[in-house]
Amino acid sequence: MNSILDIILPVFLILGLGYAAAWGKFLSSDAVDGIMRYGQNFAAPILLFKSISGLDLSRAYDAGLLISFYAGAFASFAIGFTGAVYIFKRPLADGVAIGFACLFSNSLLLGLPITERAYGTAALSGNFAIISIHAPMLYTFGILLMELVRARGHNLSVAALGNRIIRSVAVQPLIFGIIAGFAVNLTGLPLPGPVSSAVAMLAATTIPTALFGLGGVLARYSFEGDKATTAMICACSLIVHPGIAYLLGHGLFHLNTPDLRSAVVTAAMAPGVNAYLFANFYGVAKRVNAAAVVGATALSIITIPLWLHLLP
Repeated sequence: MNSILDIILPVFLILGLGYAAAWGKFLSSDAVDGIMRYGQNFAAPILLFKSISGLDLSRAYDAGLLISFYAGAFASFAIGFTGAVYIFKRPLADGVAIGFACLFSNSLLLGLPITERAYGTAALSGNFAIISIHAPMLYTFGILLMELVRARGHNLSVAALGNRIIRSVAVQPLIFGIIAGFAVNLTGLPLPGPVSSAVAMLAATTIPTALFGLGGVLARYSFEGDKATTAMICACSLIVHPGIAYLLGHGLFHLNTPDLRSAVVTAAMAPGVNAYLFANFYGVAKRVNAAAVVGATALSIITIPLWLHLLP
């Protein structure tokens, strides 16, 4: 257990430092936003570009790995949406946003550093395979459902709805890094030495910068709102999603050890700030999603060691 704590505590110490800096007013809200913009709009796309451009695509994209992870994700969405609408009597739009929080694990800002510290850089190929389709697929899914709900009674054409979805997904900076990474990988074009060095330097700043910034963002939100709904989101994110990924990956697909680790550890992450941003963008379920991001991130300090202990 001590070795597991040695793995995860540095991640949460950096997160906590960012939280303390923002909470203590050592960093302004604008400064925190600037750190997150750098991390999400520049450093993270470059990290994805660097990683995907060097992936062995034939080995990284294992069907069992992706099905194990994403079956758990969509099952969590179904539970969250159904619970929100039929148990907690929330409107359909709220149900989509709450389901999105159950669906969208923090694969990049938490999943990567914890997997890297636990198993080393060489164990990250499965993580990058998951992440490379994570934002495009899940954002498309969430936006599609939300726009369908919002379009009810407005006679919105299929073409207009499709344009909305494409525009919303296409402007995500991570998409640019993913597309560029695949372009370099598939063409085999080498990067000039200075460019490669610059990419490596920028990519190395991603994880600590993003963790620190994420801590600063979390300091803005409090653990309030519908506690039962928040608890449901936390349970889906921290127990249901990784549980399904483990059962499928270990029992059905017999994944190799690195892929099983990548699937389960990534699935075991709390919802990212994107879960709140999605709710905020559409103006629904903002308080409960903010509470879930904070609450699940705090609870993951307990649940992540349990999953790491279970894994080979």
